[in-house]
Parts: sequence; C-alpha cells; structure tokens
Amino acid sequence: MLLLDKPTGTTSTAALSRVKRLYNAEKAGHTGTLDPLASGLLPICLGHATRFAGMLLDAPKRYVATIRFGIATTTYDAEGVVTATQAVTFDEARLRETMGRFTGPQLQVPPAHSALKFKGRPHYEYARAGIEVPRPPRHVVIHAMRLVEWNAPDARVEVECSKGTYIRSLASRLGEELGCGAHLFALRRIGTGGFAVGQSVTFEALEALEAPARDRLLLPTATLVAHLPRVELGSAAAGSFRHGRRIALDGATGPPDSAISAAAFEGDVLLGIGELRNGVLCPHRVLAGDST
Repeated sequence: MLLLDKPTGTTSTAALSRVKRLYNAEKAGHTGTLDPLASGLLPICLGHATRFAGMLLDAPKRYVATIRFGIATTTYDAEGVVTATQAVTFDEARLRETMGRFTGPQLQVPPAHSALKFKGRPHYEYARAGIEVPRPPRHVVIHAMRLVEWNAPDARVEVECSKGTYIRSLASRLGEELGCGAHLFALRRIGTGGFAVGQSVTFEALEALEAPARDRLLLPTATLVAHLPRVELGSAAAGSFRHGRRIALDGATGPPDSAISAAAFEGDVLLGIGELRNGVLCPHRVLAGDST
C-alpha cells in the first residue's frame, strides 16, 4: 500500500492510474474517492492488498475544510455556479454554537452533483441536464468538528466523520442554518484509518526516486489489518485456512455467540481475515501466496 498525497485538480482515478504505472502493478485500487477539488491522503492498494481495501473504505476520515459563507453554489463547492449571495452577519460565537449542533449521527442528503448512481447513471449527469432524481438521505456520523480559524467570510474547520460523508453537503447545511448560504472552498484529507497525511508522499517526490527507493515507500499488506485481533496458526492449520476450511482454536475468544473479525498469520505471513465466533475461525478473505 502506498500513502499518496493527492494534489488538487487530479481525480482519484487518474492518481490511481499514475501510481499503477509507476509500480507496474497488475491490480490497484484506492480506498475512498477524493474529488478533484480536494487534496491530501489517498491510500492506494497494489496487488493482493486490493483484497483488503475495504478496511480503509469503511474507516473514519479526517479533513480540514475551508468553508466560504455568504455564497451558495449548485455543487455546494467552488466549482459550481453561484446561486445566491447574502451578507455574512454572524460572529464566531454563533458559528461555534451552530457547529456544535452538527455533531453525532444524522441523515445527510447527498449533493445533486455526486458520483452516486441512479438507474446506472451518476447523479451529476442528471444534474447537468437539469433533471431531478431521488437522493435518499444516508446515515452518517460527524464524530467531531472543530473551528481552526475564523476570518470572515471563511472558516477553516477540522472534521472527523464516518465513511460516505459529504463535506460539501455539511458546508451547505451550515450556511443554511446560519442564514447566509455557504459552499466548500477547499478540502484536504488529513487522516483515514489511523494513517495521517504526514506519512504520505507527493507525485513529485515519488517520480524523482529510483525504483528501489520507491519500493521502500510501500507499506506491507498486513498494515491494513493491524487494527484487528491477531490469530497465530501453525503450518497445518494455515494450510487448512488457505483452503477455506474452518479452524477450531484452543479456547474461545470473545463473548459467547459474538462474532469478530480477526487476522490470521503463520509467523509473519498474513494468511487472510476471518470471522471468529466461539473459538472457531471461518475464513472470509484468503491470500493464496505469502504476504507480510
């Protein structure tokens, strides 16, 4: 896995293709789309690590967002057409108080201009054609929201949120609540799944390296499952696990009848992940060859 610092102006798909070429990888996948407007941490899985990309897709994300109040746009961000402008009259105290009401579990309506699909076509295609389509609200969680800087009409805000959260929808709702409209002016992802943007590498730095030094920037596949309980298997059990067979472990792990995900290892070699229930490990995703 490579931790890339994606620049603004580049799609996540284009960034993925560029990394895939640099490493001559047959398979590659990113772990959560960043809009072209956004920069920051984009973990990219290569080879067999793609089988565990979902671990980071589902992980909470951290962003630093610049929200510009007083201007609403069609896309809820700086790339859209301005739909309304209003004076910004609230102060920092009211902004902080309003932000405090936006934390916790909530239903969020996705933007009309999004890559979510309706009848096989992305929402943004309908929006560009002026066609309204259903946009069912989705359950998201804003774990924390902190004001970093207030320099009217702009606020820099740090947000920790669940997967699937649209920060531009959050910006638009804040503007509505404060009575002046708003849009997302800039966005940078600074963390996901325990990784931070300070650990990432830019394209410029990556392309300046020789292949051996570039390879040393890759994190092992096992890094993706480091947050899971670790189950050590002997050679016989490891072979059975690789063939998809259930493994009975000595002693039950966890409360009776509860199921948890666990990572199976033979020494330093990652075998895959499975569901652990009542002391029995059931393979879920298995690696055919050695992986560390």
